[in-house]
Amino acid sequence: MTPILALIIKTHKASVELRSIDDLQIQKMLLDLASILEKNMFRILEANARDLAKQGPANPRNDRLMLNKQRVTSISGAIRNVSKLPCPCGKLLEKKTLHNGLLLEKMAVPLGVVAAIYESRPNVTFDIAALCLRSHNACALKGSTDAHETNKVAVEIIKQALKKNNINEDCVTLLPPERDAVQELFTATKYVDVLIPRGSDDLIQYARKNSLVPVIETGAGVCHVYVEKDADLKKAVDIVVNAKVSRPSVCNAADAVLVDKPIANDFLKELIVPFRKYHVEVFADVLAHDLLKDYPYLQKALPEDFGREFLSLKCAVKIVDDIDEALEHIAAYSTKHSEAIISENKKQCERFLQEVDAAAVYSNASTRFTDGQEFGLGAEIGISTQKLHARGPFALEKLVTEKWVIRGDGQTR
Repeated sequence: MTPILALIIKTHKASVELRSIDDLQIQKMLLDLASILEKNMFRILEANARDLAKQGPANPRNDRLMLNKQRVTSISGAIRNVSKLPCPCGKLLEKKTLHNGLLLEKMAVPLGVVAAIYESRPNVTFDIAALCLRSHNACALKGSTDAHETNKVAVEIIKQALKKNNINEDCVTLLPPERDAVQELFTATKYVDVLIPRGSDDLIQYARKNSLVPVIETGAGVCHVYVEKDADLKKAVDIVVNAKVSRPSVCNAADAVLVDKPIANDFLKELIVPFRKYHVEVFADVLAHDLLKDYPYLQKALPEDFGREFLSLKCAVKIVDDIDEALEHIAAYSTKHSEAIISENKKQCERFLQEVDAAAVYSNASTRFTDGQEFGLGAEIGISTQKLHARGPFALEKLVTEKWVIRGDGQTR
């Protein structure tokens, strides 16, 4: 048995104990965790600084990797929010008595052991642990090398809260950052119930192709904002700027702007003022390039630029004839994460909302709202772009499966 498999087996054993832990005990543990995190603010920021020091200053992952006081406070707030949410386990989903007298009950129960592979973001360590523990699931966490110092301290803090509340510390396990741990997870079908990759499309596709453990995708986001000819231009500019620049390194940030030809000149003239302020690099199609020729951060778009998740202050811009062309373009390039239309034409908005195939579709709002906390779900493990089991913010309510409980009195078939 390898050392990594031994860790996974210990997590599996702890998950069995966790099923019978009192719910109030778990809620108190999460509240303690939020307080312990705040008391260890300096310690986790110091570890995070060590991780950041290993990166180049221009590394686009730095924003996702970085913690500061505000972000740590936000994490502790999210943990408190999760503690207040009702546990999804133990719910009676269906109950009936058969003609032979058997009493059938369908119950919501924990998945068991949830494994997660993720890149950079150390906040994910706390999010996944809090959501799993609140739903009586254990978790095996495989973070990336670039965040390992931060993740180590994060899990030590989590284990401190577990110990304080007499809950098995093995319920949350941090695996080594090396690739060997990934291969062990992929084959640990006896001990791991689901695997959730969170990060680049390369990581997600690699897990899909190689894991024997069932994979729940949290997909990459190539998100579009379509500005229809009946849009309020000020509203459109505000939404596009928010979707692009408020936090460009996250999956719900806009990557492409589509704009109807009749309003393209007026809209782009307004858009480039804030884009210039934020130094947004624009990859424009031929028509947009002609209109933006004096913009200092301008590139001619290549076909592949319209399918890129930039994760930085870069944005593709394309001029379309109408909503038909916009819908066709989105269908070709979307990763089915988050898509938005800006228009005062309610009929066109409703058509967009009905026809676009994505986990979240918006009319007259920023794609940046696709987030478990923003949706009132406490936090999320990721944004699922698949259609089985969960879609959209993969949060507390989805960390369960079903179990049939049958009570009899000697019946035989």
